[in-house]
Amino acid sequence: MVNALRIHPDDNVVMALSDLPAGTVLDLGGDGDVLNVRTLESIPFGHKVAIRPIQRETPVIKYGASIGLASDDITPGQHVHVHNLRSVRGAATS
Repeated sequence: MVNALRIHPDDNVVMALSDLPAGTVLDLGGDGDVLNVRTLESIPFGHKVAIRPIQRETPVIKYGASIGLASDDITPGQHVHVHNLRSVRGAATS
């Protein structure tokens, strides 16, 4: 059953389409696109789940674009939210 949405092929996170208990296998639907990723914790509806390792200070990709930087290393299946994602919107560039 489809339980997550990847918006762009380059995304390293997917969006939960319902509340997902810990241990849920991510299923994107279509052509048997079941990821070999299980949620490591409960993921609330609409929140992000990592589908690839994301190293600290590297971009979190959603919509095919960076939505911020990982503030800690993030493991596939881990909840991605304000506790491990730092916004760079409005940040000064050098």
